[in-house]
Amino acid sequence: MAREEVTELAEETGELANLLVEQHGKGVYFHCAHGVDAVKTDSYIGQRVYLHNTGLGNAILAHLPRERIEEILDRHGMPATTENTITDLEELFSHLERVREEGVAFDDEARVKGLRCVAVPIVNNNDTVEGAIGVSGPTSRFQDERFREELPAKLKSVANVIELNTTYT
Repeated sequence: MAREEVTELAEETGELANLLVEQHGKGVYFHCAHGVDAVKTDSYIGQRVYLHNTGLGNAILAHLPRERIEEILDRHGMPATTENTITDLEELFSHLERVREEGVAFDDEARVKGLRCVAVPIVNNNDTVEGAIGVSGPTSRFQDERFREELPAKLKSVANVIELNTTYT
């Protein structure tokens, strides 16, 4: 359902656009699309990643019950992949509360040094999170207004289309 929208997102932003879903407590890349300026990363369709250290994963975690998040973290841990990775449980819960309130997750080099990501959840009519979409790029291009305003607004708009398409298809 989201493939076309994520591909268009990559084309419009020129960056790497991804769709991630949660499966057995890990994030699984379901679709990746590269814009003309997209940087090469280690992300690929089917790759499994931790949820605590990615913008996409944070967008998903923010919409899960605390008990489910604790279950996921007990099972998979919270390893640091960069010096910016949140590895403290209470700090993560505080961060996820902000993500839930703002409706957007910001990854500031939490998984990969030099890479930032902006992500939003895909939520169905029952307020259940189905996944997340995000745009990633180098810190040099993900700055100021583009990082904090333009990309979040674009992602929220695309997520709204995906949510409507999945609801009424």
